[in-house]
Amino acid sequence: MSTDPIDQTARAPWLDLPADHPFGLGTLPYGVFSTEGTAPRVGVRIGDQVLDAGACAEQAGMESGEVWLAPCLNPFLAQGRPAWDAARAWLVEVLTNDSLRDCVEPHLLDLEDVRLHLPVEVADYVDFYASEHHATNVGRIFRPDSEPLTPNWKHLPIGYHGRAGTVVVSGTDVVRPTGQRKAPTETAPTFGPSIRLDIEAELGFVVGAATELGRRVSVDDADDHLFGVVLLNDWSARDLQAWEYVPLGPFLGKSFATSISAWVVPLAALAGARLPLPAQDPQPLPYLLGDGTPWGLDVHYEVELNGTVVARPEYRDLYWSPAQMLAHLTVNGASVRPGDLFGSGTISGTDRGTRGSFLELSWNGTEPIELADGSTRSFLEDGDTVVIRGWAPGPDGTRIGLGEVRGTIIPAR
Repeated sequence: MSTDPIDQTARAPWLDLPADHPFGLGTLPYGVFSTEGTAPRVGVRIGDQVLDAGACAEQAGMESGEVWLAPCLNPFLAQGRPAWDAARAWLVEVLTNDSLRDCVEPHLLDLEDVRLHLPVEVADYVDFYASEHHATNVGRIFRPDSEPLTPNWKHLPIGYHGRAGTVVVSGTDVVRPTGQRKAPTETAPTFGPSIRLDIEAELGFVVGAATELGRRVSVDDADDHLFGVVLLNDWSARDLQAWEYVPLGPFLGKSFATSISAWVVPLAALAGARLPLPAQDPQPLPYLLGDGTPWGLDVHYEVELNGTVVARPEYRDLYWSPAQMLAHLTVNGASVRPGDLFGSGTISGTDRGTRGSFLELSWNGTEPIELADGSTRSFLEDGDTVVIRGWAPGPDGTRIGLGEVRGTIIPAR
């Protein structure tokens, strides 16, 4: 089991950082930022400030920090686990060692004064379907007279290959997609804007340390490639999806936009949030087991629509672990590249208040959701803003902040 290489007892008194801040020394997420007239480069969030990591490393004489001058995290991701751990330990050292304050303070910027960009150049994007509760809910909605789970579901992590080029950073508006749709009562398809636009509250995993084509990543080696996590919203046009997905799966109903949070929280920061998976029965095949205990994550979510919290999903309920997802993704010899991203699939629980999509929350439109202003929604309307927030338990009762992923729906073009 991975442990966090940093000293969790370290403190940074001169930063005037509250002990319970969700972006304290236990979090230290990476992002990409710019200021007026400057090029995007890597920053590290500490409290409500951003450390210009490359400039700080340059002043401190740390040559390996040159990768943080790049406009994305990919060069840093390519270096692998030893470099990631060493960088995390170095960041804590410069932020807590008073003798290094002169290297840090000139390169701290207020969060409100920077512009945040997509943190990684996404090489490939895969989305899984790892929540048993979500898969069961969807099965009951669309196949009420059949078993809700397909026969393969408990034998392998189901997934589809998405579109990397439409992954966008939090705050980017989402244009309502257009395509073919056909209701069960119609005799022929029609064309137009989606009228059943939905969200999927997920956790995204950012991958580094490339592999060669033909080489598998085992469950036991997954930690060497899983760099960190982002909050992820896999926007979904349910009407387009329903008409197109047989026989080859999701396509235009998913590929128009996927939003991720601006900050990538290192997986090392979540070492204290690891917990055992729910019981897997039947036992998965050996390549999905490894030598250790498959682990999940204790990550808590909040889904807000137009200012009303409508759901609080729990990632701990997911059936398949991120290590199992990565092992399955590569078991056929598919290579991974720095900047690969895969999503967990919708995070849902057994109760209505823990469902991570409006398809489930409204039970396919039959049980509309009431908002604080008295309006109701089954699916998203133009002008609606969805915000997904997340956090995990940290050391000594602290919280590890995952930030938010936000998007507003604008009319079809």
